[in-house]
Amino acid sequence: MKFVHLHTHSHYSLLDGLSKVDALVRRTKELGMDALAVTDHGNIYGAVEFYKLAKKEGIKPIIGAELYVAKSSRFSRDPRLDAVRYHLTLLVKNEQGYKNLIQLLTKSHLEGFYYKPRIDRELLELHHEGLICLSGCFSGEVARMIRDGKIPEAEATASYYKNIFGEDYYIEIQQHSPDLRPHLIELAKKLGIPLVATQDSHYLTPEDKPIHEVLLAIQTGNKFESEDRFSFRGFDASLVPPEAMAKLFEDVPEAIENTVKIAEKCSFEMELGKIHLPEFPLPEGETSSNTYLRKLVEKGLTKRYPGTNGEVRKRLEYELGVIERTGFADYFLIVQDFVNWSKEHGIAVGPGRGSAAGSIVSYVLNITDVDPLPYDLLFERFLNPERISMPDIDIDFADHRRDEVLGYIKDKYGEDHVVQIITFGTMAARASIRDAGRALGYDYDFCDQVAKLIPFNPTQGMKEGWLAECLENVDDFKNLYNNNAEAKRLIDAAMKLEGVARHASVHACGVVMSKEPITEYMPL
Repeated sequence: MKFVHLHTHSHYSLLDGLSKVDALVRRTKELGMDALAVTDHGNIYGAVEFYKLAKKEGIKPIIGAELYVAKSSRFSRDPRLDAVRYHLTLLVKNEQGYKNLIQLLTKSHLEGFYYKPRIDRELLELHHEGLICLSGCFSGEVARMIRDGKIPEAEATASYYKNIFGEDYYIEIQQHSPDLRPHLIELAKKLGIPLVATQDSHYLTPEDKPIHEVLLAIQTGNKFESEDRFSFRGFDASLVPPEAMAKLFEDVPEAIENTVKIAEKCSFEMELGKIHLPEFPLPEGETSSNTYLRKLVEKGLTKRYPGTNGEVRKRLEYELGVIERTGFADYFLIVQDFVNWSKEHGIAVGPGRGSAAGSIVSYVLNITDVDPLPYDLLFERFLNPERISMPDIDIDFADHRRDEVLGYIKDKYGEDHVVQIITFGTMAARASIRDAGRALGYDYDFCDQVAKLIPFNPTQGMKEGWLAECLENVDDFKNLYNNNAEAKRLIDAAMKLEGVARHASVHACGVVMSKEPITEYMPL
């Protein structure tokens, strides 16, 4: 029996999902499945990573998210009503669906955020095309109403979603809610809505369950042993093999079959590697980015090389020819504009780092302050006509005035075309020991002692697998692991948590600029 997991959480469901994306894709392949949906809570942080890895492994990637639906309006902030939210699973069918999911996610964060990013019915009515809707887990709206004994309201809600999504609306049934299952099946039959079986996976194998419980204890700040904490104790949330799923739902085989039908409906292909540079606004009378770039280069040439020689001219012509052929004139115009604006306004700008120092065009445009010729720096390390990729100019600004540069760029290209990027804090080696220790209820001094046995290494210590390396190579760490049961339990938990995303924040300096509004490409 073929089956596709359509409700799956990665570690980008922060402190709720344990599965790393690469391991999730590998496990899917091991289990013999040829498609997978990742549906993280309120975001698609892992979408590009998942898409690329799945394609590489021959798995069909289905982009999705488990969204939070406000009980009333997304703008409402009533603590008596809006602390409760419903879950809803959305899957991308096609490009229109991807664009609509972007809108829903963006508005859930920027307009509807109240403890969690929330959408509402108004947004679903505006942005539903190209999306497949599953009714959600036991925290879904229909399931909650059934659980509360509100059967007429549950039927009215299911009918509402069916009216919006038509044949792309499914009643979701899961093994975790056996008490709800017969009622959901009965409702689906009564209203003519197809069923779909999902697992709501948060970790890979049943052996990961205790570590997932540690993760949930970290999320809530409770102790692992606490009986009244948020927990998945009562059910298995692993990535169940297809044969086992078929067995669990043998009374409703169509719910298994529909997972394959849904996967077949999903045909979205993510366009990666295409450059969406904004166009530099040319001065009046200028008609081409290439010719205007040449004018600026000629102007800068007289300042940088007062007595221009043949070698300089030859190198400039070569670089400009490559820039024109690769279509990056606008890139150079954009960068030189905000660098020179910064310098004119007394904002300290670094002299240039990395491969950009090998470009004489960058030098004469005042982007860098290093003449590449005396040092035989290669332009091809920066921009290679044989292997076209975006130029990479590392630029440093005085951190106390960086916001002014960002403000200038936003004013020039549009607030909706320029955004700062996200960054994820992951549980590094020492941090995973301390986090796991707190959740397991171990004494702080003991956890600190274990953590300090891990050699501090700013590069190795941040990568996944450093704890395993230390167990091999650090004698004191290895001896403690082998001779102390509490230390072994702590380190085993930390090794599973190492590298898991812990929180999201704004990157200190990464900025994205685009030709169209950013929300044509990704959520905010």
